[in-house]
Amino acid sequence: MVDFAELLLRTYELLRDNDPLREHYRRRFVHLLVDEFQDTNKLQYAWLKMLAPPAGGASMPVPGPPEQQSVFAVGDDDQSIYAFRGARVGNMADFEREYRVERVIKLEQNYRSGGHILDAANVLIAHNERRLGKNLRTDAGAGEPVRVRESVSDYAEAQWVLEELQQLHRGGLARSEMALLYRSNAQSRVLESALFNAGIPYRVYGGLRFFERAEVKHALAYLRLLENGDDDTSFLRVVNFPARGIGARSIEQLQDAARASGRSLAQSVGAVAGKAGGNLQQFMRLIESMREATRGLTLREIIEHMLESSGLVEFYKTDKEGADRIENLEELVNAAESFVMQEGFGKDAVALPVDEQAQSPEAAPDADTGEIQSPLAAFLTHAALEAGDNQAQAGQDAVQLMTVHSAKGLEFDAVFISGLEEGLFPHENSLSDGDGLEEERRLMYVAITRARKRLYLSFSQTRMLHGQTRYNVKSRFLEELPEGALRWLTPRQAGFGSGYAREYQQAWSRGSGLSGIVGAGRVEAPAWAQAPAPPAPTAGAAAGSAGAGLRVGQTVFHNKFGEGVITTLEGRGADARAQVQFGRHGSKWLALGIAKLTPVD
Repeated sequence: MVDFAELLLRTYELLRDNDPLREHYRRRFVHLLVDEFQDTNKLQYAWLKMLAPPAGGASMPVPGPPEQQSVFAVGDDDQSIYAFRGARVGNMADFEREYRVERVIKLEQNYRSGGHILDAANVLIAHNERRLGKNLRTDAGAGEPVRVRESVSDYAEAQWVLEELQQLHRGGLARSEMALLYRSNAQSRVLESALFNAGIPYRVYGGLRFFERAEVKHALAYLRLLENGDDDTSFLRVVNFPARGIGARSIEQLQDAARASGRSLAQSVGAVAGKAGGNLQQFMRLIESMREATRGLTLREIIEHMLESSGLVEFYKTDKEGADRIENLEELVNAAESFVMQEGFGKDAVALPVDEQAQSPEAAPDADTGEIQSPLAAFLTHAALEAGDNQAQAGQDAVQLMTVHSAKGLEFDAVFISGLEEGLFPHENSLSDGDGLEEERRLMYVAITRARKRLYLSFSQTRMLHGQTRYNVKSRFLEELPEGALRWLTPRQAGFGSGYAREYQQAWSRGSGLSGIVGAGRVEAPAWAQAPAPPAPTAGAAAGSAGAGLRVGQTVFHNKFGEGVITTLEGRGADARAQVQFGRHGSKWLALGIAKLTPVD
């Protein structure tokens, strides 16, 4: 019983230690072709040299005349992006040297992308020092410039992407020819949410939608048990995850007892005897202790406590793909934080348990049933809706979402690369390692060259991380692109890309504008910051400011729910709120100080 890597190892050992067998296969396979050479690992290269030793450099003689055996290798060292799987980009340079390759044929003619896109790719990858070197060219002309945009937040970035997708589609471009690329799987959630709320069909290529991922489902199951301990489906999902010594037989006994008594699984735990019964009781004590510990906490705090207490984070730390899964669990915190803000609860709203919801001032009516829901219950309803059967069907024209790794080998008319910020792309794990940074640059090179006609690059000043707003520095890769190939859709400025983002934010929160920063001559103020800060509103002005300019019957746009019509306006100042009827999401009460409504002309 071996995996693929061990198959290679055992094959190599067999050829190394069995002379007759090795000579048999050398005579049998005279011509060898290696494709995607940049993705080979050290063992595969040794395996190749065992079958076809380099002329004059082998310790084992080659059978027959040397011209009878030949190796032909094809690869692109600039597209070596699988170091995490063991790929070694240096194999190509070693092959050229050890096999004494007299003629390297460079395939530099590109038949996919426009000239500006290729210029961006060529100039970017030239910053890598360890490469064989080539320069892509095309006869198709310069084509469209590479569009670059800075957004205020990751949600604004997603909204801009959505608007561009709609504009392209109205212009006649099929949705299947549009791809949204991102460095990390967890980034897909914000994009998915924007597409879902706008009713645009999409497909996650080579992966699952955010709320369909196993680790997210496990976390949601724990949350549902906190909100409703009698949820049998959630109980079954996590009762033995992470493993607690509760086997299938114990579950069958529990289910039999529940059916016989007409009660829930949680209520029937006492009917199971022995060690299994003790383990079930321990699980119920865990759920109860989490429920008690999270009373009076916000939704973000509940999720953070659950992730640690349930053992999910600790379990995934030892998993092969644990880093990505933990990122997705952290993104669930972001999803909850943005949900309570957009729904009008407020980030500090207490997510009370179900038995206290009716008395909670922070509870809100469900848009469909009118049932009073706490922030926790409302978030679980939202997650269930977004995880429903709404992904594009086979053959349906749909926008393609994928990580850059998944995009290798594919091509699209329009490509969006989002999240171009330091620590995200290039990834923070690579910033202290020269080889890692070069691999990240190759990954960016692959992303750029997926585009045929249009390429969009975007980054945001702020992004939600671990439930907190972080201020970002734009990716160094943007500085490495040729200015002549770019078209900035927003003013190119120091601003939040300068590294002083936190100071900017603090200055604005103090109400002092940027005078303390700019006056010191530390950084040039961007255009948006040069206007004087608005005067602090008086108490009377603040009372009606939240709903200023809005009226009953007016059509407005909301970033999450789309277009809707205002049916009710009430309250003043911080208490101002509006009831809006949205076509897809029904009626919603929104706190006007939090949920930004844009009038639609």
